[in-house]
Amino acid sequence: MAIHYFEGKVIWLTGASSGIGEALCQQLAIAGATLVLSARRAEALQKVCQACANPHRHLVLPLDMLTPDSFGAASQQVVERLGRVDILINCAGISHRSKIEATEMSVVRHLMELNYFGPVALSKQVLPAMLARGTGHVVVISSVMGKLSMPARGAYAASKHALHGLFDALRAEVESRGVAVTVICPGYIRTNASFNALEGDGKPHNQLDQEISRGMAPEKCARRILRAIARRRSEVIVARHETLGVWLNRFAPRLFRLLVRRRARRSQ
Repeated sequence: MAIHYFEGKVIWLTGASSGIGEALCQQLAIAGATLVLSARRAEALQKVCQACANPHRHLVLPLDMLTPDSFGAASQQVVERLGRVDILINCAGISHRSKIEATEMSVVRHLMELNYFGPVALSKQVLPAMLARGTGHVVVISSVMGKLSMPARGAYAASKHALHGLFDALRAEVESRGVAVTVICPGYIRTNASFNALEGDGKPHNQLDQEISRGMAPEKCARRILRAIARRRSEVIVARHETLGVWLNRFAPRLFRLLVRRRARRSQ
């Protein structure tokens, strides 16, 4: 990883209190970046900050991605304290475990608000200053599910597909003006994502999925994400065998749909 790329940069991360976001914070702090750590849980953010290198340099800024009206004041606080945002990493999000017929519309809307509208609103908040300076980087953590879809993941996949549609267009609009846009697509990562995932009625899943228990370590995932950011890549899949599904969906879609239908039947 080109670790020196991040030295001296101001980097704002949402979803910084756990999982991939926490791993990114730890590695970016070692690289010499100044961090803005955001998530809903202030106490958890403080613990992550104190575990980072040079904790006194970083700003803990609690933020709820479901309240975009608060983003303006939060952005102003970052600028007043640190002067600018060089890189925004949209890492906050939530997963889903329920068939579409059993998923309440309130859950579908919640997933879209948190996984899609929140990152879009925050990115639009920091974008004007980046364009004015002629430099900056917007990163959004999507998922392999942003490239395909699976049974009992429909609402989650929809929110991630939406990210690709908007941020791919944003990249085309601002790349020539000095602002990079990177979409990251992780596969199964060993985090609490399945515990926090929503069931069809909105209750937490509260289970560790087998695929996630065998997934990539968040520290390894973070290193690959940072390498992609340093290289200003447009899109990167961070996964192991899950990458096969992406390629099958693209180059052998009929076979992929057959496999998905078989998986759906086995889960009934």
